[in-house]
Amino acid sequence: MIPERLELVPYSLRFAEPYVTSRGQLDEKQLLLVRVADREGAIGVGEASPLALRGGPGVQQIAAEIEQRCWPLLHGTDIDARPGAIARALAACRGRGASLQAVAAIDLALHDLAGKLSEQPVWRLLGAEQAEPVRCNATLPSANPSRLTKLAESWAGRGFKTFKLKVGVGGDVQQVARVREALGPEVLLRVDANAAWRVSEAVERLRAMALSKLEIVEQPAHDLEDLAEVRRRTGLRIAADESVVEAGDARRAASSDACDIATVKLAKVGGIVAAREIAAEIPVYLSSALDGPVGIAAAVHAAQAIADSGAAHGLATAELFTETIAARECSLEGDLLSAPEGPGLGVEIDEGLLAARRA
Repeated sequence: MIPERLELVPYSLRFAEPYVTSRGQLDEKQLLLVRVADREGAIGVGEASPLALRGGPGVQQIAAEIEQRCWPLLHGTDIDARPGAIARALAACRGRGASLQAVAAIDLALHDLAGKLSEQPVWRLLGAEQAEPVRCNATLPSANPSRLTKLAESWAGRGFKTFKLKVGVGGDVQQVARVREALGPEVLLRVDANAAWRVSEAVERLRAMALSKLEIVEQPAHDLEDLAEVRRRTGLRIAADESVVEAGDARRAASSDACDIATVKLAKVGGIVAAREIAAEIPVYLSSALDGPVGIAAAVHAAQAIADSGAAHGLATAELFTETIAARECSLEGDLLSAPEGPGLGVEIDEGLLAARRA
């Protein structure tokens, strides 16, 4: 495949409810659609999802990095469609100083383009024998107890059996207890602190929350050393998020007993290639960085080629938005999310919807 033309389209999606975490609040999500056209006319679609609440680069900076640091390496270059060649192209982009969010967008676009040119779905290019629906958790933002209960019950009514609650804010111990009381003892309940706590505070809060029977605790403290201490002192199952960004981090996490599992966001780690490298080092489940339809589809394809850790994936976040830009995207039935059919990622963009949400 020979990339010939690049198009970057910033857009936003509105949340149905304010998305509140220990790091702040979002009322809409800024995203960047990336389209790479081959000389044969095929178009690969990618997406950048800025990590807005983590202080990462915004849409404009990511777009500039793609144009100035990635595209000069890709334009007019004959890139083998096999994953190894795509990985080398991505490594070159990183070598030019592109952020992981920019690299992830290129990763998705090249995989989509390779699939379309070979008339195969991305999961097959990745070596999976078949595509299965992936089980997902429901994501609950911090909210007042009454609203939180209603949100949790709504997700449960749709068939969700695993729930993730954002914590690290005032009253979070009571919020966790309220969700457990509302949903009963059978559902799985995980919490995500987004590194909000010092070790001593994490231990105190989590010992109280443990009375509500927690499945997983995501990133309760800042770094791998802190996670290991929290894990030792609480005995809870710890998932690393912010602390595992590349394969080297995953190796250190595993060797230091810092966590039992890691959650991987394609936008955080740099795309499908990087996600698979991390999954080769430590058990993982995939999560959304509040992605649009392209990022979600890419994660579902990637999940087909990653060993099943037994944990539900955090990929049902399209349900948090009031709108989409896709005419065809992943489908959700109960808590099972399926990749769209068709070559590449299978996502089809609705140009009218995109125009309406264009920034």
